[in-house]
Amino acid sequence: MNRPLSRRCFQTNLVAAGLVASSLSPSVFAAPTGDEPKRRYRVGIIGSTGRGDYGHAVDVPFTKLPNVELIAVADADSQGLAKATQRLQPKTSYADYHEMLEKEALDLVAICPRWIDQHRDMLIAAANANCHVYMEKPFCRTMLECDEVRKRFADKGLKLAIAHISQYSPVLDTAMSLIRDGAIGQVLELRARGKEDHRGGPEDMWVLGSHVFGLMRFFAQSDPVRCFATIRQRGERIRKEHIVNGNEGLGPLAGDTVQAQFQFPDGIAGYFGSRREMGAKPSRFALQVFGSQGILEMESGYLAPAAILRDGSWSPLRSGKTWEKVTSAGIGKEEPRSDGTYEGGHLAAIRDLMLAIENDSQPRCSLQDAIGITEMILSTFESERLGRDVTVPLETREHPLSLLA
Repeated sequence: MNRPLSRRCFQTNLVAAGLVASSLSPSVFAAPTGDEPKRRYRVGIIGSTGRGDYGHAVDVPFTKLPNVELIAVADADSQGLAKATQRLQPKTSYADYHEMLEKEALDLVAICPRWIDQHRDMLIAAANANCHVYMEKPFCRTMLECDEVRKRFADKGLKLAIAHISQYSPVLDTAMSLIRDGAIGQVLELRARGKEDHRGGPEDMWVLGSHVFGLMRFFAQSDPVRCFATIRQRGERIRKEHIVNGNEGLGPLAGDTVQAQFQFPDGIAGYFGSRREMGAKPSRFALQVFGSQGILEMESGYLAPAAILRDGSWSPLRSGKTWEKVTSAGIGKEEPRSDGTYEGGHLAAIRDLMLAIENDSQPRCSLQDAIGITEMILSTFESERLGRDVTVPLETREHPLSLLA
């Protein structure tokens, strides 16, 4: 198992990241090469107006890439299809994405809707048409769906990247370099919270916690091995009568508060919490990496600045130390890049996916990463269902709430 704590082992693991943890993408710690894809790609866009739409504008970045031939867009909503056709200017359009995949010889498909109850069917259809995929998050509703998609993509030799755009940020590479060089000492804890707005609790964990779970896995260099969580509805343990059909196609959902603890290899502790209507301004939505000599904070977002507190007491009042901004250029330096937008993150992710296709490598946020993040989310429900800690990978592949007595 990988050893992310000591500086020497951290440096060794970064060099050999593809061998450190088979659950993570081999390229997960590699900095962007600056290379540009060499192939041209025939691309199809799948939207679903009124049921997840086109996500965080997952479609538009494909119009900005010179090596993309935008062949078709598919949307079952006629008005949504008309608007997408005007926006994207594809060669043709379809009301049924199955027909598009059958008739057009596509290389790559963008699965844009946010609603995840459609993702499994769209992914299997894309794989059956031998298409690589770039897609909106979250990934799928259950481990059964994840297992099915994983097998189909492996059988077909296809690549998938998911739009957790923080994973592609040059600031993340700088933050990892700082930790590798011992800027905060030995990594001890990973702490995160969601936005804690009206979605606070498990819905917040699905929609926004997935971003920080991805960052947790990145900094821990591993999936967790255990999870213990409590999920509460107005202070009570969740019961079958609390379960509702979640927003945005999330499937079974219950609870307004979640507190989850994760055990990563080598003693790294992870924590995620969210409670409905307990948000603040500025938001607490971020990941903090606590080390023996300081703290590093990462917000979610492409090129979002990080911050470092070089203080082993973790208490600026006692130490007199102050937080310092971290950009892609380093500590206390202005950000030299100007592409820090959601679209900039999509473009970086799509280029990375194309290079992975051409080099037969893994994208920085790959199919396996998407599955690992999903398993962290579902492990919290399984722990609450059983009333104890659970091992990861989960034995239960159904949605745990579907088994709640």
